[in-house]
Amino acid sequence: VQLQASGGGPVQAGGSLRLSCAVSGNIFSINAIGWYRQAPGKEREWVASINKGRSTKYADTVKGRFTISRDTAKNTVYLQMVSLKPEDTAVYYCNRDSYPWGMRSPPLPLAAWGQGTQVTVSS
Repeated sequence: VQLQASGGGPVQAGGSLRLSCAVSGNIFSINAIGWYRQAPGKEREWVASINKGRSTKYADTVKGRFTISRDTAKNTVYLQMVSLKPEDTAVYYCNRDSYPWGMRSPPLPLAAWGQGTQVTVSS
């Protein structure tokens, strides 16, 4: 099973974007899928995750602005981003997540990283 992120691009601060994570294979074979991002000069960080039952988990930095969802018919997980800020600028990746999730710790990525999608937010 492979995951491929797409949908990034340039956007002005306050704008919106929707990223897609296409799953090649059976999406039901994956317990949880997450979005991660890496800004220039920074370490990759976890952003949001969704499990088979559609429960979701968000990093505090994006809570209330980003929404993760899944369409099993399309084998795709989405990340809807609104009220974007310049600090959201990063390459965004999707990956299989560790599961079950810890109460206080972010999920961990389980697979090798695929090609991400660049999101650039201008002020």
